[in-house]
Formats: sequence, structure tokens, C-alpha cells
Amino acid sequence: MTDTGVPTGLVGFARALRHAGVPCGPDRTRAFVEALGHLDLTAAHVYWAGRLTLCSEPDDLPRYDAAFTAWFGGGPPRPPSARARRAGRLAALTTGTGRSGRPPTLKVAASDAEVLRHRDIATLGPAEKRHLDELLAALRPVPPRRRTRRAEPARRGDPDPRRTLRAMLATGEPVRLARRRRAERPRRVVLLIDVSGSMKPYADALLRFAHVVARAMPVEVCTLGTRLTRVTRQLRHRDPGTALAAAARAVPDAEGGTRLGETLKVFLDRWGQRGAARRAVVVICSDGWERGDPALLAEQVARLSRLAHRVLWVNPHAGHDGYRPVQSGIAAALPHLDRLLAGHSLDTLRELLEEVRLA
Repeated sequence: MTDTGVPTGLVGFARALRHAGVPCGPDRTRAFVEALGHLDLTAAHVYWAGRLTLCSEPDDLPRYDAAFTAWFGGGPPRPPSARARRAGRLAALTTGTGRSGRPPTLKVAASDAEVLRHRDIATLGPAEKRHLDELLAALRPVPPRRRTRRAEPARRGDPDPRRTLRAMLATGEPVRLARRRRAERPRRVVLLIDVSGSMKPYADALLRFAHVVARAMPVEVCTLGTRLTRVTRQLRHRDPGTALAAAARAVPDAEGGTRLGETLKVFLDRWGQRGAARRAVVVICSDGWERGDPALLAEQVARLSRLAHRVLWVNPHAGHDGYRPVQSGIAAALPHLDRLLAGHSLDTLRELLEEVRLA
């Protein structure tokens, strides 16, 4: 038995399913086992719990039915009622009659959103990527704040002699002491996204993430490859499909090589030194593979760190077990970074947003 009370033999069914061609990894197997921990181990419950947690695309369903029949014997059970299907996106599974005489309904907690949280973006199928796009659009980024030199009225803070004196002159009587504090405004965020061939599995999701950020805060977005392309204007469009299509048309070097040092130098010479990077939170999204001179990259990242408030590097491979920052580009830049973060899943992108907010 497992910790959830589900026989370990059912995990063998998930293994047989992988051999049949259904890409059900450890996350989906764990969701399958957890779902069965809340259900009676009837054939119908096992079938629907497995179908809802182990299958990710319509093409998986015939292979799943064949594997279920071969493993357990007998054909697939009848589908649940329309009422049960409406109870949740993954459907609700019901148990038999309880002690009270009423048939309680148990909703499977292993939702597709929960499963997708930790999945590597590079391993998602087409249907899962469409769902990931919906989850990315639901993010609510909060911009970082910075204090300005201007003061604003406040209930608590330093005394404001000028406002206090004006109030006294207006009334001719002593008044309550006015106070002030330094005003705050959103801090600029700069996203530099590597769209080279080695970043192809992640580039589309990162650009969609950039579209969400661009709609919520002051941001500059540029792509890095063999050249630098500014796509801020394209990503400000309300519709994500239109914005991504416009950005794709604007980027001439997608899925090409990577010259991080040269493109960072162009960014700093053209926009960064003039104000885009000054006191900003700069996020570089790249796997660190550099075809150019690593010494040039180190020089430009050091230059960037002197201008920016914080420099964060997001490497999708940093979230994998056993990762070491040994690539020429990331090794050269690492001494000048404030944080090296992973960006391979929805959960790590949420952590990035929190890191930016607190910068």
C-alpha cells in the first residue's frame, strides 16, 4: 500500500501506460495515486481517475482504453452522467451510498492547473500549452516600487512645516501638525528574452509571460539572439494572440544563434545607458549558451549591474536536478548577478514575479 492507501500495483498500470505511448510522468502518476486515495477502488473509479489525471491529449484516449483493458480486463466503463461532468472541469467522481443514506460526491483534487504548476514547459503537449497560456493570462503581476525625491501628505511621517504654517494662517489658530513622507512610484522592469534555437522550448511561454507583465507595469521588452530587437510596443496590445504574432514578425533572428555579449552592448548603448536600465529591475531570460566572447558578456553584465537596481538571470535549466552553471555565458555573468533563478514552469515564473515585486 502507498501512503494514500492505494495499492502499489496501480502504479504499475501507469508504467504500462507509458510503454503504450501515453506521456504520463511522475507528476501525473502522483496525481493519479492521490485521486484514488479519496475513492473506492472500483473499476469505474480507477478508470476515470486514471483517464482524468494520466491523459493529457485526445490522442491519448484510445491508447489509454487499450492499456486499461489489457491490464484490468473487461472494457472501459460507461461515462459519468452529464451532471457529474458539469461538477468540475476534470469531472466529479461519486462514491456509493454513505452511512447517512445520501450518496456524497467527492471531487478529485488533482486538477490540471495543479498538475501544470510544476511541469517543465518544454515537456508540455499542445493541449497543455494552451491551458498554460490561460494560466499565464490569469497572473496578476505587481510592479516593484521605488521612493522618489518628492514628498506627499501622510498621516505618519516627518513633520511638514510648510503645510502646517499654511493651515495656521488660514484659520488663525493652532492646528494639528501636518506630516509628509517620500512618494513612491512603480519601478521600471526590463525583460531581455533569449529567442535563440537552444531556448526554443521556452521562448514562446516567456514572451507570453512578458505580455502579461507589459500589461501590468512599466516595462521594456527586448529579444536576444544574433541581434537585439525591441518588442515593447508589440506586446502592449491587449489581445495576447495579436501581440505574440506582431512580436514574431518583428524578430528576424528567432531560433538562430546567440551572441549575448554583443546584444547586451547594443541594448546598453542604445537604451540602457540613456535611462531604460537606470535603477530598473533587469531580468535576463537565457540558458547561457554564448557563441560570442564570454569576456565581452561579463563586461556588459558588470556594466548593467552598475546601472540597474537589480539584475536577475532566469535560466530554465537551473530548475533541473544536478544543474551547474558551467555554460560559458552564465559562468561569465554569474559574479555580477543578484540572483540566478529557474524559469521552466508556471510555479517558477510566479516566484520570479514575487522576486521582482520585492526588488
